[in-house]
Amino acid sequence: MQFAFNLINYRKIKSMSDTVDKFFDEMQAKVGDARAIYKAYQRWLKNVPTHQLAAKRAEAELLFRRVGITFNVYGDADGAERLIPFDVIPRLISSKEWAHLSAGVIQRVRALNMFLHDIYHKQEIIQAGIVPYTILSNPQYRPEMFGVDVPNQIYAHIAGVDLVRTSESQFYVLEDNLRTPSGVSYMLENRKMMMRLFPDLFRQYSVAPVEHYPQVLLNNLRSVAQSGVQDPTVVLLSPGAYNSAYFEHAFLAQQMGIELVEGQDLFVRNNAVYMRTTQGPRRVDVIYRRIDDDFLDPLVFKPDSMLGVPGLLSVYRNGGVTLANAVGTGAADDKATYIYVPQMIKFYLGEEPILQNVPTYELSKEDDLAYVLDHLDELVVKEVQGSGGYGMLVGPAATKQELAEFKLRILSKPSSYIAQPTLALSTCPTLVEQGIAPRHVDLRPFVLSGKTVSVVPGGLCRVALKEGSLVVNSSQGGGTKDTWVLERDDTAAEKPTNTSQAIKKEEVAC
Repeated sequence: MQFAFNLINYRKIKSMSDTVDKFFDEMQAKVGDARAIYKAYQRWLKNVPTHQLAAKRAEAELLFRRVGITFNVYGDADGAERLIPFDVIPRLISSKEWAHLSAGVIQRVRALNMFLHDIYHKQEIIQAGIVPYTILSNPQYRPEMFGVDVPNQIYAHIAGVDLVRTSESQFYVLEDNLRTPSGVSYMLENRKMMMRLFPDLFRQYSVAPVEHYPQVLLNNLRSVAQSGVQDPTVVLLSPGAYNSAYFEHAFLAQQMGIELVEGQDLFVRNNAVYMRTTQGPRRVDVIYRRIDDDFLDPLVFKPDSMLGVPGLLSVYRNGGVTLANAVGTGAADDKATYIYVPQMIKFYLGEEPILQNVPTYELSKEDDLAYVLDHLDELVVKEVQGSGGYGMLVGPAATKQELAEFKLRILSKPSSYIAQPTLALSTCPTLVEQGIAPRHVDLRPFVLSGKTVSVVPGGLCRVALKEGSLVVNSSQGGGTKDTWVLERDDTAAEKPTNTSQAIKKEEVAC
C-alpha cells in the first residue's frame, strides 16, 4: 500500500477532527510549527517520503520476528504469538522534562518502599488514619510477610511507573507497577532498532543511552544479597516458555549474564536455595522472580502450583535468599492503594509530591459511587485488581448497552472499582496506514532500587494505534515507540546533515 506524503498528511489528519485540538500535540505547537526539541526532526522528516518510513517499519518487523520478540494474549482463541507493533517515529523528551519526571518517579518509589516496610511492621500510616485498615484485607497483602526484614528494606527492586501527559507542563501518574513490571526488553530492543535503521538521526541529537540498564539491574540485585555474601549468584525465575513475557525473561537473563531458571531447576536444603547444574548443586543468593506470589511456593500459596519451589518462602523469611520483587509487594500497586501515594510521600518523606495522581473516585464511598453512576459515560472505570487494559470501561467510547452492563458490575461490588476523568492524553506523530497521524501515548520509566535508587533515561513508550483510542496496552492493539531523552536540549536546534545522502547511507548500512 502506498502512503501519502507524511507532513502534509499529518496536517490534514489533524485538521479533519475537531477533537484533535483538545489534545496536546508533543511535536507541533501549531500547524507547520514544530516545538523546539522536534525542529531538527521535522526538518529531517520533510525530506523522507512516507513509503521509505514504511519500508523501514517492515524491516524492523522482520528483524523483530527473527529475534523472537513476540508475546501471547491470554485467552486468545488461536493462542498465536504476536509482534507488538513498532513505530519508527521516536518520542522526544527534553532534558529539563526528564529531570522533573525522573525525580518524581524516584520520590514515588522511595515512598512506596517505605509504605511496604511499614504495613509489614509497625503499620504507623494506618494508625495515623492516612491509609485505611482495609489495606490489610487486600488480596495482595501477604500476612506471611509480617515482621519479616528484607535487605535494605527494599521491596520493589524494579518498579514501572506509568505516566501520561495532558499539557506542555502537566504529567500525571496513571498507575504503579510493583509486582513483576514488564516491558523493559522493548525499551532496549526499540533503541537498538532505531540506531540500526536511522543512524543519521543519532548524530543530530544527543540522546541519553539506555543500553546500560541490564548492568544497573544486575548491580542492584547483587547489592541486596544476604549480608556476608561476597560474590552473590543471581538467577531469573520464569514460569516458562508459555508465559506471555517469556521473551523478556530470556532476554534479560542473557543481557545480565545470569541463569534463566524455572521452578523445577531449584530446590531447598538447609535454609538455602540451590540450582541444579551439570557440575552439581550451586547455591542461589538472589532470585529475580517473574512469577506471581500465588505460584512461588506450593507449600504456602497455591498447593497445585508447578511453577514455584517448595519451601522457598521459609528460606526467604529466614534470610537465606533474596526475592526481587519481594513477596507481598502487590499490596502497593493496587489501584485502590494508588489513591494514597501522595499522602505516603508527605508522611514518610516530608515532601510535596513532584508528580500528581490522576483525580480518582473511590466507589466504596457512597458519594463517589453516586457521582460515577450518574456520569458513567464521561469517566474511565477500572477494576482495582485489573491490568493490561482488561476489566475497564472507557465511558465516552462505550455503547449504551456496555454502559448498562458495566453499571450492574459496579453495583454488584463497588469496592472492586475506581473511576477517573477521561484524560486528554497527549499525542505524538505516528506512522499509520493513512500516513503520519497523531496518536495517544504514555510512558513507563523503570525505577531500580538497590544501594541507590535510579532510573534509566527513557522507558517503555506505548502508543494507541487505533484512531481516537486512549488504550495503549499491547493486549488491546497498542504499539511501542523508542523514547529519546535529550542530554542537551540545544541539540534540537542544530541543522541536520544532508538528508538524502544520509538515507542512502542508512540503506547501505541496513
